[in-house]
Amino acid sequence: MIRRAVLALLCAGLAAGCGAQATTGTAPVLQVLTAPLSTSLVTAQGTWAVAVMGGSAASHDNFWQLFVRPTGASHWTLVTPEGVADNGGLVATGGAGGASLLVGFRPSQGLSFSPLAASGDGGKNWTPGLLDADLADVPDALAVAPSGQALALLHDGSIDEAASAAAAAAGQWSSLTTLGALAASAPGHACGLAAVNAVSFGLDDTPMAAGSCLRRGVAGVFADSGGTWQAAGPGLPAAFGGDQVQVLGMASAPGGTAVLMTAGTALLAAWSGASGWTVSAPTATGAVVASGFGPAGSVWALLGGRRAEVISRAGGSWRALAGVPAGTQALAPATGGGYDALAVSGSRLSVWQLTPTTGGWARVQVIDVPIQYGTSS
Repeated sequence: MIRRAVLALLCAGLAAGCGAQATTGTAPVLQVLTAPLSTSLVTAQGTWAVAVMGGSAASHDNFWQLFVRPTGASHWTLVTPEGVADNGGLVATGGAGGASLLVGFRPSQGLSFSPLAASGDGGKNWTPGLLDADLADVPDALAVAPSGQALALLHDGSIDEAASAAAAAAGQWSSLTTLGALAASAPGHACGLAAVNAVSFGLDDTPMAAGSCLRRGVAGVFADSGGTWQAAGPGLPAAFGGDQVQVLGMASAPGGTAVLMTAGTALLAAWSGASGWTVSAPTATGAVVASGFGPAGSVWALLGGRRAEVISRAGGSWRALAGVPAGTQALAPATGGGYDALAVSGSRLSVWQLTPTTGGWARVQVIDVPIQYGTSS
C-alpha cells in the first residue's frame, strides 16, 4: 500500500546534510511506502493471520478477519473478536512471551479511538481494552514486550506506551514520543525521518521504532534508551548509498530484531544480534502486496504478479515460491519450512499448501465466513 499522500519535505525541516543530496536545489521528495494490514504472525498459541473479506470498502462491506491455526493443529479457525466494527482494519501482536495475543481495531466510520481485545486461549475468549487514539494503518502498529509493556503507533506517527497489559486494557496509555520529536532527535535528524512505519521491542524490553528516511543510504531504525532515542539500524552496503530506505516491518527475533525494508527497487531483510546486524542480499520488489515474520527470524513477502519470496533465517537467501493462488492475501509458516497461502474470494477463505512432490499449491481447507453485508461489524 502506498500512503495516499506524496510527502514533499523541505531540508530545513529535516535531515542535516540532505542539502548535499539535493544538488539541484529542489526539495527532496519521498513517496512513503507502507505494508498492507494483511499479514501473519506466530506465537506460542499458534499461527495467526489477518485478512480482509467481503466487498467494497467504499460501501463499508469490507470486513477484516482473524484466523488461527493452533500449535500442533493442521486446520485454521475463524476467531475474530465480536462486537466491534472492523471495517477500518485489524492489527495484531503477540504478548507476554507469546502466551497471549493483542488485537487492535482501527477506527472507521467516524470512530475516533481504537478498541482492543486480548486472548490467552487461542482466540476462544477475548478481554476488551481501549486505546483512546487512532492506530496507524500498518501491520506493526502494536507491540507487546515479554514484561507486558506495550507500544502503539498512532496514525499521526506518534507512539504511545502502556506500562503493562493490564494498563493497556484499562486505557492507561501515555505518550512516548511524537513524529516531530523523533524526527528532531539526533538520529532522526541524521536520516531525515519522514514517517514511522513500525514499532517493536528489542533486547531487554527496549522500545524500538522504524520508518522512512529522506537521506539516502540510511536505514531508519531507532531504540529508546532512558528517554533518549539512538540510531539502532543496520549499515547498508555501499551499493545502496544512493537509495532512500524505508522500513516496511519490524519484529522481535531470536537474539534481537528483524526488519523488512526497501532500498530503491530492492527488498532487503536484516537481523540484529550480539555481533551486530546481518543484511540479506537483495531481491527485486515491485509492489509489496503483503509481508510478515515467522519463527527464527524468517520473513515472507507477497509481491506483484502473484510472486512470493521467503527467507528462512538470519544470513539466509531469498527463495522464490511457486506463483501463489489467485486472491492470496497472506502467507503463513507451516511445519517443515513450508507455507500456507490464505486466499480470499468474497466471504470464502481458501487455504492452500505447497505440495512437496510437485512444488505447486494444493487446496486443503475452505472456510465460509458468515458476513452480513450492509452492516458495520
